[in-house]
Amino acid sequence: MNTIELPWIEKYRPKTLDDVIGQKHIVERLKGYLKEGNLPNMLLTGPAGVGKTSSSIALAKHLFGQHYERNFLELNASDDRGIDVVRNTIKDFARTLPFEANFKIIFLDESDSLTADAQQALRRTMEKYTRTCRFILSCNYSSRIIEPIQSRCVIFRFGPLEKSDVVERLKEVSKKEDVKIDSDAQDAIFYVSQGDMRKSINILQAAATNNSKGIKEHDVYAISARARPEEIKEIIFVAKSGKFKESRTLLYKLMYDYGMSGEDIINQIYRELVDYDESKLDIRSKIKLIEIVSDYNFRITQGANDRLQIEAMLAQFVLESKK
Repeated sequence: MNTIELPWIEKYRPKTLDDVIGQKHIVERLKGYLKEGNLPNMLLTGPAGVGKTSSSIALAKHLFGQHYERNFLELNASDDRGIDVVRNTIKDFARTLPFEANFKIIFLDESDSLTADAQQALRRTMEKYTRTCRFILSCNYSSRIIEPIQSRCVIFRFGPLEKSDVVERLKEVSKKEDVKIDSDAQDAIFYVSQGDMRKSINILQAAATNNSKGIKEHDVYAISARARPEEIKEIIFVAKSGKFKESRTLLYKLMYDYGMSGEDIINQIYRELVDYDESKLDIRSKIKLIEIVSDYNFRITQGANDRLQIEAMLAQFVLESKK
């Protein structure tokens, strides 16, 4: 495939460890392993789009050079999550000798999707083939990885990217793609992505499509099906003022204008409640409203009608205002 045809997230994926955005302390430790020419088994944990996969691939390319494809196996545990993939694919690759290298690397992405049986089988495989193979496991939630595997790995915890890092990367990509984007739109992309670089670049590419006038703030919110923070805060304020019908009207406007789902809205309401100015909403009221939001979020995730549940949530906000 021609490079120009690639999605921007692949086109601008870091090629080396120096290209990885943020995570400086982790990158420095990985470079230390490169100097030694040796690696421990590793567990990379953290939210999506913060450099776990890119760091692993860049590390392997540094180590193996032109023999990268022969010595590096990448698997996605969300696709192959059962015990058979450990017994067959992983074991077959791990038992063979590395090609002009001291060891091979098996990179297991989304390893927290592995079944309990698969994880139990993997712990023994990691020990048995340690002379010929190293394992890099990537996951969003390290708590879903069994303790015996965690104890066999050096754990690296990736955090969400800082706003300055995301904005700097957006400027770089925009310049290379000859896309005009203003500072408000950059701030909006960071707000929507919450430190996820992959999501940020995807939004940028979507907003740039057939947009010769440049990317504006409203383009970002429309494409990502998110409301502006001020609109969410207005719903909270109106409901807390005891005006149920008005808050419901604002809710419908968001659902129709942005095409937001109930879960999207409730997540944004929670986010804005946490950041709500305490001079306008005291801490006790804020805690109570967050408790209400969490209750209705659970109901929606269990399959309840999202519109009905959010209306009921707003009704409870109104009742709280009467106390």
